[in-house]
Amino acid sequence: MEKTGLKRSSVAALLALCAACLPPAVHAGKAPRFSDEPEVKDFIVFMHKVHGFDAAHLSRHFAAIRPNATVLRAIRPAAVPEQQRSWQRYRERFVNDRRTEGGLRFWQANERVLRRAEAIYGVPAEIVVAIIGVETEYGRNMGSFKVMEALASLAFHYPPRAAFFREELEQFLLLARENGISPLDINGSYAGAIGIPQFMPSSQRRFAVDFDGDDRIDLRHSVGDAVGSVGRFLQQHGWQSGEPVAVPARVAANATAETGIKPALTLQELAARGVVVTAAAGDALRPAALVDLVTPDAATEYWAGFENFYVITRYNRSSFYAMSVFQLAEALRERRTLDLTPRSENLATKIE
Repeated sequence: MEKTGLKRSSVAALLALCAACLPPAVHAGKAPRFSDEPEVKDFIVFMHKVHGFDAAHLSRHFAAIRPNATVLRAIRPAAVPEQQRSWQRYRERFVNDRRTEGGLRFWQANERVLRRAEAIYGVPAEIVVAIIGVETEYGRNMGSFKVMEALASLAFHYPPRAAFFREELEQFLLLARENGISPLDINGSYAGAIGIPQFMPSSQRRFAVDFDGDDRIDLRHSVGDAVGSVGRFLQQHGWQSGEPVAVPARVAANATAETGIKPALTLQELAARGVVVTAAAGDALRPAALVDLVTPDAATEYWAGFENFYVITRYNRSSFYAMSVFQLAEALRERRTLDLTPRSENLATKIE
């Protein structure tokens, strides 16, 4: 047999480790219904006392779902070297011709609502389009997991983030009740994100807007609501209209600046610590973060990320994610500008 790079014993050890991470009933394929679990019963009592849910009715919902082993595997960090973080590999998934072409079509089809959202919230259309492109490829891939089952699996069977997902489960049940929808009928991502922009339930209840004027918020079917909600989310998290997102940076061998995503030092202070931006960035007193984009066996790519870069990470707390959104947005803006330029001007530019 061909060598796979891992000994049989190593593979067996990894599989055993993964299996050990799951409750015995889950990895054995005999998961009990959630309604039988003591923690879930306590949660049902909480939802009854705090929010007035009918306990028997909610118990029947939990009786219809079981812990989802696929969800619990998907949420865990990569365990083998081949799956370690790589900026180049991550970027290729989102900044490519397919998403650029799809984004241009989405922009053209929804130009009016994008323009209105930009006027109200101050977020450029290309940023909104890029986020939707990265999240669901413009609504094509909104997730096929039952959201209630996914959130319950993480809330009651994933201790590292149980508190977070239990709160999201609470918000999800409130959201479903407010919209008159059975919580068992809503699909989304393995982490419980919903709709065209993939909002977590708490974000939908707090930031989503009825942008199409039909007196209800529907992020699964309304592009208008999705566009307006992304714009409002970014605005509410501090988007600075007309300000830059990020610029490339050069880092000296003896640089002393620390990397991160939250702007903490001015460009002037970064320069004093061996970090120099390689493009026009305006005010030398503008706060920035030194962002490192690491790829194994390749040179690290450095950028100066400004407040708007940090705002994008409020959507997904990852520098890879924020930079993919920014670079896809830049590609969309450049292509759209080129496509809207009269043909005679394009020819003149090429001749020069």
